[in-house]
Amino acid sequence: MTGAVSGSDASSPDSSGILEIQSTPVVASATPGLLTEGPRWHAERGELLWVDILGQKLHRGRPAVSGGLDSVETYTLDRPVGAVAPTSGGYLLAAGTGFLHLSEAGVTRELAQPEAGRTDVRMNDGACDPQGRFWAGTMAYDESPGAGVLYRLELDGSCTPVLSGLTISNGIGWSPDGTTMYLADSGTGCVDAFEFDGATGTLSGRRTLISVGEARAVPDGLTVDGEGAIWLALWGGGTVQRHAPDGSLLARLPLPVDRPTSCAFGGDGLATLFVTTARTGLDEAALARQPAAGQVFRFDDVGATGIPCMPYRGRIDIPASDA
Repeated sequence: MTGAVSGSDASSPDSSGILEIQSTPVVASATPGLLTEGPRWHAERGELLWVDILGQKLHRGRPAVSGGLDSVETYTLDRPVGAVAPTSGGYLLAAGTGFLHLSEAGVTRELAQPEAGRTDVRMNDGACDPQGRFWAGTMAYDESPGAGVLYRLELDGSCTPVLSGLTISNGIGWSPDGTTMYLADSGTGCVDAFEFDGATGTLSGRRTLISVGEARAVPDGLTVDGEGAIWLALWGGGTVQRHAPDGSLLARLPLPVDRPTSCAFGGDGLATLFVTTARTGLDEAALARQPAAGQVFRFDDVGATGIPCMPYRGRIDIPASDA
């Protein structure tokens, strides 16, 4: 497949000194989703995992010679699926009001349910920290300010509330050395950074690192590359932005759709950037202008490589009949 190499050889800065990354977008998924989200590269299997939150689906795909993703499996759940992480015997999901284990055979088992009984909130984005604990946050369906909570699923299976007062708890990532955690809140338009204690999972020193000031764009999902830069999807902004660890804007990757939702590095050498997008809420005119909305895109040669996606390392006892 083709794509212009980005970086100093192919990308040129604009008047503010921000690079525009020149990389050809390739539609990688077979069909669009409503709210395609949460890409995670499962290195052990050489597969991309991603979810369709509103479509209540988990997808598995393997890169094909064509440049797309050959479908491996699609699982349909009975509730919205906010995020996924590979784990022993299958996949850990932040879905509905809590956490589920999904076996490769498609059998679900309820794990911690911190918001059980509520119909006004759901789990949203999530990711595993370097120690293998799974973090995921909630949001209200009506996006009420302050209704979201960030939870941590411990290695023993218990669930700890970590932060309250969030609006749309979104992208989560860690610096390559594991000492800093990043968290996006689409409701406030900010990405905050925290000092992270890996031994205990404790957060401290909260500070706003990135504040998105665009009228219609908000920060969504994110990933961190091997140099410690943060790749941030801008919902409504039609771009993925690359920020330095101090929050300064380094580069923009333009997309052919308005609503990128998240991104992840995968493929050989973690050198391919996969970007998920959404089509929910777009009217007929907008969909006619961007028919690929809701698809997963791949970008080669973006001038960076990623760090491995961490699996959930907690113990999950799986009955033999569920495997």
